[in-house]
Amino acid sequence: MSELTPAPRDEKRAPGVRTPSDTELLSTLFELGREVTSVLDLEELLAKIPQLIARLTRFSAFSVYLLDEKRRELRIAYAVGYPDGASPNMRLKVGQGVVGAAVEEGRPILVNDIRQEPRYRGPLRNMLSQLAVPLRRKGKVIGALNLLNEAEGAFTSQDEALLRQFAAHVAVAIENARLFESERMHIDTLEALAEIGREMSSILDLDALLTRIANLTKRLVDYRTFGILLLNEQTEELEMKLAVRYGKDPERHHIKVGDGLVGWAAKHKEPILVSDVSTDPRYINLVEDVRSELVVPMLIKDRCIGVFDLESPELEAFTKEHKELMTLLASQAAVAIENARLYEEVRRNEERIEKELRFAQRVQEALLPTELPTHFESADVAARFASARELGGDIHDFLNPESNTLVVAVGDVSGKGAPAALYGAFAAELVRSRTMRRRYTPDRFSVSGVLQVMNTILNERELEEYYCTLCYAFFDFPNRTLTLSNSGLPYPVHCSGEACGQIELPGVPLGSFPGVTYDEKSLPLVAGDVFVFCTDGIFEAMNESGAEFGARRVCDVVKANRQRSAKEIVDAIFDAVTRFRRNAPQNDDMTAVAVKITG
Repeated sequence: MSELTPAPRDEKRAPGVRTPSDTELLSTLFELGREVTSVLDLEELLAKIPQLIARLTRFSAFSVYLLDEKRRELRIAYAVGYPDGASPNMRLKVGQGVVGAAVEEGRPILVNDIRQEPRYRGPLRNMLSQLAVPLRRKGKVIGALNLLNEAEGAFTSQDEALLRQFAAHVAVAIENARLFESERMHIDTLEALAEIGREMSSILDLDALLTRIANLTKRLVDYRTFGILLLNEQTEELEMKLAVRYGKDPERHHIKVGDGLVGWAAKHKEPILVSDVSTDPRYINLVEDVRSELVVPMLIKDRCIGVFDLESPELEAFTKEHKELMTLLASQAAVAIENARLYEEVRRNEERIEKELRFAQRVQEALLPTELPTHFESADVAARFASARELGGDIHDFLNPESNTLVVAVGDVSGKGAPAALYGAFAAELVRSRTMRRRYTPDRFSVSGVLQVMNTILNERELEEYYCTLCYAFFDFPNRTLTLSNSGLPYPVHCSGEACGQIELPGVPLGSFPGVTYDEKSLPLVAGDVFVFCTDGIFEAMNESGAEFGARRVCDVVKANRQRSAKEIVDAIFDAVTRFRRNAPQNDDMTAVAVKITG
């Protein structure tokens, strides 16, 4: 008899219901097969199956069982007609119950009276008929269709034949939906990994990064315990930096490289997947009730910086796919952790440098003149300094080698910052020491000689990348003369009456070449005259267009303010430079010293 032959007379149908012909059944079955295989979403597919079966036969309850091959267990993936909450808890071992027997035997099982069937399992005790049809795909059973009816003898051999044919279409549809879902999950996972990578790379605080890694990992792998251990290269120990165990406080451990699963993975730089830790002699029992473990090293090139350690109380909780995912994540995390460590090191260094710079700034301020010379009846003196950075390379000093004499030294060290400040401090000390010797050997003292000796000392120190320009001015008030020598500082400005210009006095910067001699120039001191000494930070100050302030503007400012006090002249120069620069930054240290002859 054909599988699609109408039911025999003893298999009753409802009165008045016409028995479909073979052609009609084939047409319906073909249409249902086409409909079921067109659905690619697994949940949508499972919900559609009972709707399509209802066009073939009647049933009171229906369920789709899917096979977990690893556990050899069947679970209900979708059901209708079951009590609320009953179907998700239904589990059948292969061979157990009518459905399990159909899967094990690979053939449909028709039960006309459940009351006479000892193999029946299920919560629906009011059912009397059952038809269990295995889902076969390429000779492999992947699950079963289970139909139940409250009437005795509700299903016929024809129903069995139809459902067997339809089950073949369903099996194909489920496999297609699973493949589609797998691809979609793969794409979602890759997108999640990319998103996680971007997020991790944006976190530079190490503690915050480790916490975020644990949270992000939960999106990829369901774990119960998760630890991040970082390698201490000095002690060759893995130190627990973050431990997450839901329901318990995190524990911290130190594990030697090579010890346990964690130490083995770090030593050999390979991930370890253990389905049952009780069978692995490398396992160290640090957390109770652990049954399976996944350990993945974090590698940067060929260097291991730590490991991920995932544990679960279930056997075979982690898969090869989990290992592959965590390996990708670990490589991203390794780079993010290394960046966070470098950032932390840079931050600590910056804090240390900032602290040292603040102290150096205080030292430099202490080395600058704390008081202006005010005891001269013949001169009014003022000075002002502004550093372009925390520390400056400009120096200025006022010295009193003899009664009623004044030495003004203004200098500029090449470069900026701490090195320039140290070099400048050394140069300033040389100025003081050479000047003070005049008290004891006045016959051997000369203005140009001071620069010549300084040049020799600085050149002998072999600090070729640094040099110093300095103007040395000796005011002899009793003899009413000014003697100057210069080693490359911008020419001093001299304003006498209506005439205002620069004193041309060139010279080679100190420390550049050995054996250099320097010229001197002497000028009379006349009441009302103004002498201004500026570093190139004044002359070369730039505005937004790149134009320099220049010597002409300095002379104009001094001439316009020559009747005012020395302090007002210095302030006027700084104010003029600030207005000229507007929004352009200060590109060099600025120093201005003014000496106004008052009598």
